[in-house]
Amino acid sequence: MGKIKYVADLGEGWVFVLNIVLMIVLGLAAIKIITIVVKKLLKRMEQVDSSIHTFILNGVRGICYVILIGMVLQMLGVGISTIVAVLGAAGAAIALALKDSLANIAGGIMIIATHPFGKGDLVSINGNRGRVEKIDLFLTTLQTLDRKTITIPNGIINTSVVYNESDRDVRRVDCRFTVSYDTDLDKAKDVLAAVCESCPEILRDPAVDMGVVEHGDSGIVIEVLAYCMVDDYFHVKYYLMETVKKAFEEQGIEIPFPHLDVKLTRR
Repeated sequence: MGKIKYVADLGEGWVFVLNIVLMIVLGLAAIKIITIVVKKLLKRMEQVDSSIHTFILNGVRGICYVILIGMVLQMLGVGISTIVAVLGAAGAAIALALKDSLANIAGGIMIIATHPFGKGDLVSINGNRGRVEKIDLFLTTLQTLDRKTITIPNGIINTSVVYNESDRDVRRVDCRFTVSYDTDLDKAKDVLAAVCESCPEILRDPAVDMGVVEHGDSGIVIEVLAYCMVDDYFHVKYYLMETVKKAFEEQGIEIPFPHLDVKLTRR
């Protein structure tokens, strides 16, 4: 009789184990299906930036795994209150140990909520300038204009001033040129206006503006404010700096430079 009971208990034990294994297998399959469904939904939602897809998918997976673990623990006889208490204690310990990582996650959530930039945008963050390649759970990846890869923790981004250069189609190019005090200012400004007119990438609306901004030690500083499309910024900047130099030389306008006169006396 005892042997029959032992066999029955052994059979029930195997059934119990199989149920747990089945729960885990079905749970993992369900998580995979949910991930696929969420991925397809994200592709259809044009308002959700593609760089945030990974962030959302990781969050959905994390929630599903927590639910699955809770269900398995329940099958093992662990009460809901115990699970909640354990999760609370574990959460507090993890929060203390990973406070910086949690700050990065919170920063990532803020990026999703406020959407200060998206994939492909040209941004400047803490002196780091580049195009956004990826927004992940903890990090945002930029590619600089000289093809370097920079990863910035989302927590830092959340507390920094972010300059999104791609947020507008038009950008202003600021250039300063120094001429000697003997220069005819009207002539210098006419030369600068002609150079701006010769550049097809410079927009006519808003119009180019210029004026004297400083009486420097070596000469008078004239500032030129021209507008162009964002993608043409560097071409316009380089064009102005190079062409103005040549135009000033052709018109006999002196570009002064600091110099020091030294007088030697004999005793």
